[in-house]
Amino acid sequence: MTTTYADWTDAQERTTVAVDDHEVEMAYRDEGTGDPVVFLHGIPTNSYLFRDQFEAIATERRAIAPDMIGYGGSAMRDGFDRSIRAQELAVRGLVDELGFDAIDFVGHDLGGGVGLRYAVRTPDAVDRLVLSNSVAYDSWPIGTITDLGLPETARETSVEELQGMLDALFRDTLLGDDHDEAFLEGMTAPWASEEGVTSVVRNASATNTSHTTEIDPRDVTADTLLLWGTEDEFQPIEWAERLEADIDSCELVGLEANHWAPEDRPAAFTEHLTDFLS
Repeated sequence: MTTTYADWTDAQERTTVAVDDHEVEMAYRDEGTGDPVVFLHGIPTNSYLFRDQFEAIATERRAIAPDMIGYGGSAMRDGFDRSIRAQELAVRGLVDELGFDAIDFVGHDLGGGVGLRYAVRTPDAVDRLVLSNSVAYDSWPIGTITDLGLPETARETSVEELQGMLDALFRDTLLGDDHDEAFLEGMTAPWASEEGVTSVVRNASATNTSHTTEIDPRDVTADTLLLWGTEDEFQPIEWAERLEADIDSCELVGLEANHWAPEDRPAAFTEHLTDFLS
């Protein structure tokens, strides 16, 4: 049975994390028992992206899937930083609150950039690292997100216009034509308000190349798996090949997928993930 976005959000918990001098609300899923695995999505998605993988991992491990601040069910108000640096602080706050000394980290897109920072800055805190079509080095931001982050976009774009833009973005960049409508709803629903329009624009404007170029992937000590959509037009596989060369204990697995590999190839993605984390 397909988990709907409404089902997913109904099961979320909420807490408050510190980002610099701000207290920010964060929504997250927390299920299962055992050693923790943290899933982190990118832009403009939310934790529902990993619904299939989350449910599979939660049968054997403790699975935690937050919505980044500014995304999904987390705070969307103005007044806090949404950059990768800030998202790292937010995730660390959640991990500390849950009492974990070390985690396995699974990140897609911007979430992968957070994972890279986390693994480089505190090597003992990440045992295994999974990066899927992740930002790294100066591979980002891409033009689509840069344009979305212009301040006038928040002032001049209606809720309906943004919904149409995002729906078209996913339909145009998911593989094939038979898309899961529940997934598309889950990716667009959080932004279906004026607050949501402003929030996604603020998220886009916070994409700062400096936050990945200031760390060196060669300092990653965690065992690393790169699960990469080989047809990605946003983060081409050449970036994954560079990561594979730079990280000592690293394997690259290419999947026939575009940028949204967990959705384009859910069964294969889940199989490789569970094998690696077992």
